[in-house]
Amino acid sequence: MLLGPGPSDVPASVLGALGKPTIGHLDPRFLTLLDETRAMLRSLFGTRNELTMPMSGTGSAGMETCVVNAVEPGDRVLVGVHGVFGQRLVEVARRAGAEVVAAECPWGRALDVQALRKAAQGRPFKLVCVVHAETSTGALTPLAPFRELADELGALLLVDSVTSLGGLPVEVDEVGIDLVYSGTQKCLSCPPGLSPISLSSRAHEALLARKHAVQSWYLDLSLVSRYWGGERLYHHTAPINMLYGLHEALRLCLEEGLDARFQRHAQNSKALAAGLEALGLELLVPAPERLPPLTLVRIPEGVDDARTRRQLLEQYGIEIGGGLGAFKGNAWRIGLMGASSTRRHVLLCLSALADVLRQQGHRLASDPLEAAQAAYC
Repeated sequence: MLLGPGPSDVPASVLGALGKPTIGHLDPRFLTLLDETRAMLRSLFGTRNELTMPMSGTGSAGMETCVVNAVEPGDRVLVGVHGVFGQRLVEVARRAGAEVVAAECPWGRALDVQALRKAAQGRPFKLVCVVHAETSTGALTPLAPFRELADELGALLLVDSVTSLGGLPVEVDEVGIDLVYSGTQKCLSCPPGLSPISLSSRAHEALLARKHAVQSWYLDLSLVSRYWGGERLYHHTAPINMLYGLHEALRLCLEEGLDARFQRHAQNSKALAAGLEALGLELLVPAPERLPPLTLVRIPEGVDDARTRRQLLEQYGIEIGGGLGAFKGNAWRIGLMGASSTRRHVLLCLSALADVLRQQGHRLASDPLEAAQAAYC
């Protein structure tokens, strides 16, 4: 049972799709599947962007794709940093030749738009980069204020939606996001290996107006898009069976209905939080800023991090994640993503965690299952 920060449990029909016979990447049937995949991705992203597709590679490949296609040497980039993946954006932009301004914000909290505004000092920027759902901390950042900031600075808005796509509304067109990337292994419940991206017409125009070649040949969207578009011009061999799996995962999302899916993630997160607090555990992200697909939990005094996660895995077959960066060794990350976000997952996780904590002498505040059931009621 995968209850860490990713990957999440993969439905049987997605696993079945991965095992279908491999055909050519220019087979007419496969090209039809590509078109359907793009259309379904647009629905999940909430966009009509033509340049919407899954890149070959994990979520970090999507990050690199968006950055290297938007940034030319010497461009100024503003990055909000409140966790590991903000830090990664800083590093990727620097390697692309950007002049990076990092606005440091408290870990475990939503990004503060005023902190980014102060760091910008009114200067023009090419990009403003925001992590919507910070996987390392479980903090959720509202995006609308950053669109306003990007407009003030004459910048494109780049958003990391790796842990939000499929579990929360992203609403690319409504918010005005220019570049966005995600991953398949989180709320989409497909194995890792593809990174959905989408670029606005404004970002596409900036790409076409570049004075320098894109730093990465493999991730150059002016080349890759010619395969995904009407030309079907060969660039690299598409990961055919992974795209079978993503097609089925997206179909399941839309069959469930996005509103129902978002509500399911919110409801299960609320029940998990109630149960964890009943165990006497502290949730480190304030409730209004908490990310439904991922919960950050402080490890109580006297409880061993590695031992707890090992016992959960060996005794119950349940995986949860350890902390990253500032939270390494003092927090757990519990994911309720996609197919792993169910009432059954919540109750089994709470029951197993209660038993393992008792084995280490931790005193429970109250009955976690009763608290979770009350939250569902």
